[in-house]
Amino acid sequence: MSVDLSLDYFALFGLPRRFRLDEAMLDRAWHVLQTEVHPDRHAHLPDNGGRRSAMQGALRVNEAYTRLKKPVTRAQYLLELAGMCPDAVNGNVVASEYLLEQLEWREAVEEAREAHDVDALEQLALRLQVRKDGIVAQLAEQLDDRRDFETAADAVRRLMFLDKLRLGIDNALSALDD
Repeated sequence: MSVDLSLDYFALFGLPRRFRLDEAMLDRAWHVLQTEVHPDRHAHLPDNGGRRSAMQGALRVNEAYTRLKKPVTRAQYLLELAGMCPDAVNGNVVASEYLLEQLEWREAVEEAREAHDVDALEQLALRLQVRKDGIVAQLAEQLDDRRDFETAADAVRRLMFLDKLRLGIDNALSALDD
């Protein structure tokens, strides 16, 4: 196998190490790599390492693709490459307005769920998407333009919360559909 699996995920796909990503290029590079490392292509190799190596290569390529495909996991990966742990608060005090925002979102979702108000849940989902889009735009500036990893880590935590909240909205909508 001629793929260097020790490369970081961006280099593996031949992409610049940036948050702003050409998703079509990522998809094309993934297809090319996946074809090259796919275990079926190496089925003729002996079981004592060749096929296992091919399987590990396919797993690494898929893991890299999954991490780079979504903005929140791509941002997390960029922060990890910069030596930061975006999941941890890193000793920073969480801003009170952020905590208040979380409470307000959760209360709104819970009220709509309890009222069986599909329209309210769908409106919350739309508002949430607008909020997420704004944070993603900020992340692009923070990571690519300013290289402000501390502020970006906070934005990643906010995105993670919004993703979890979106899951709650989706679950509430599914429960109301049943």
